[in-house]
Amino acid sequence: MTLIPREVLFGNPSRVAPKISPDGVHTSYLAPVDGVLNVWVGTTGADDHRPVTDDRDRGVRAYLWGWDNRTILYVQDEGGDENWRLYATDIETQTTRTLTPFDGVQARLVAYRKQFPDDVIVALNKDDLAHHDVYHLDLRTGELTLRAKNPGDVVQWIVDADLRIRGATAAKPGGGFEVLVREDEDSEWRSAVTWSGEDGLSSHAVGFTLDGRGMYIIDSRDHQAAVLARLSLTDGSLDVLAEDPGYDVAGAIIHPDTRVAQAVAFQRARTEWQVLDEAVAGDFEAAMSLESGDFHLIDRTAADDVWLLAFQQDAGPVSYYSFDRTSGGGTFLFHHRPELSDAGLVPMEPVELPARDGLTIHGYLTRPSDEAAGPLPMVLNVHGGPWHRDVWGYNPEAQWLANRGYACLQVNYRGSTGYGKAFLNAGDREWGGRMHDDLVDAVQWAVEEGIADPERVAIYGGSYGGYAALVGATFTPEVFCCAVDIVGPSNLITFIESVPAYWEVLLEMMYRRIGHPERDADFLRERSPLFKVDRIAIPVLIAQGANDPRVKQAESEQIVAAMKEKGIDYEYLLFAHEGHGFAKPENRLKFYAAAEEFLARYLGGKVEGVDG
Repeated sequence: MTLIPREVLFGNPSRVAPKISPDGVHTSYLAPVDGVLNVWVGTTGADDHRPVTDDRDRGVRAYLWGWDNRTILYVQDEGGDENWRLYATDIETQTTRTLTPFDGVQARLVAYRKQFPDDVIVALNKDDLAHHDVYHLDLRTGELTLRAKNPGDVVQWIVDADLRIRGATAAKPGGGFEVLVREDEDSEWRSAVTWSGEDGLSSHAVGFTLDGRGMYIIDSRDHQAAVLARLSLTDGSLDVLAEDPGYDVAGAIIHPDTRVAQAVAFQRARTEWQVLDEAVAGDFEAAMSLESGDFHLIDRTAADDVWLLAFQQDAGPVSYYSFDRTSGGGTFLFHHRPELSDAGLVPMEPVELPARDGLTIHGYLTRPSDEAAGPLPMVLNVHGGPWHRDVWGYNPEAQWLANRGYACLQVNYRGSTGYGKAFLNAGDREWGGRMHDDLVDAVQWAVEEGIADPERVAIYGGSYGGYAALVGATFTPEVFCCAVDIVGPSNLITFIESVPAYWEVLLEMMYRRIGHPERDADFLRERSPLFKVDRIAIPVLIAQGANDPRVKQAESEQIVAAMKEKGIDYEYLLFAHEGHGFAKPENRLKFYAAAEEFLARYLGGKVEGVDG
């Protein structure tokens, strides 16, 4: 087996995230400049792209076109602190302005409409770090004007077609949420829909209809799986537009001008689309014929005559296409990592398995292409969130692990999203409990199926997955031979007590889903790896960003100190200029090199340039 260089898997992509200007004249993408991702812009169809932004540190990771066809908007933080500032770059002069120049303040882009090309709606927590108020930003002058004060624990602001702030989602006691609406910006707020804690994480507002008298919502009330519905704001009636008995609606495409719901995605084993608007049925059929992978609409021109599409493959790089709706033809643009096309990537297999209490668990298995007969060393790769899920498609970690000789098992344990609210809610207060049982049951399934060698199973993950790795090392060390924790909490009490200020509106949800640090202190200690360090009988690798606002450095430092005091084998990597994950490619490569050597030492796999 030829080892794929870590640089190819985890370094900067060659090109990624293409977009098209509203008038279709220019296309853009992210590509490195001296090793740092920046926005490149050129004439559509021509090979004249040039960098227009000049980030020299963390790189631009997301951006959008201004409706004036000459402005690029993007956000950037410092060292991973998540205090995002909004920037605007003029593609002609290549000058960049800081639009929200406030220290320690987080900017969130709320809305930007083509009918108002000089107006941006942005939320800022500059007056109260726990609450974002809404401002109007004039792109021409940079002037910020307060448009709405936060009336309570608002977590989402919603504007109508006329760019008026007429909707908001607020957190409620018990972990629920309430959608507030008003007739205009001078009216009082009133309740339009309330979701209890049972429905709070599987329901949310999508946006207003064109006339402003209705709202699209993802709604799990009276449904096992969340549906897309249109809510009447005049009489409260609900029109269900799309549903599935077992899978939540994973996303909806709403036309930016007409506000017509065009299609919804269901994230089953793979992404599947249901077209709602016959006007685009032919476009979806033609688009899906371009490649065999799962496709996503990522951008469109103002005239809606050209779409940009991304295709996910499990054993190949992401492919990008320009799709001409008039001709029905597609033009290949580029692969995000072209070196992967002939790198020997392997398939990702959807799997399902029974948990010990009868719940069906879904996941994905990626195995080496030249697997030897008999069980393999395996890495249980646990997703973060935990209110998230693994999906089918190109996954650099899965391919890296398989290429080094390991089976990689990804498990959507209870508490993962997408499988209906009963499955999601089954994870309530089960951190380190039944959620971990699902992971152990998945290992047992892999052993019984002849996939995994029971003596060579590692547990690995980031964020909640890092917590799960620490739980594996402390609660069930007999199941695993080593553990890798990336920015995972070690003490659930200190984790909840130290969330960033702008997460305080979510604390009621966290109390419901995890536990209360005062009322449930004994329970949370019982579920915290820090208090079971003496049970660790396997080597542990911990990696942490020093500026992580979500899982503070102390979460790693305290368990490292406890392991050091008890003489337990560990390795610790602290990245000084990173937050919740590693944005800078040099830091990613340093981590993966260390993790690769660590796993090879205990699983017997391969290391780039060296046979393990």
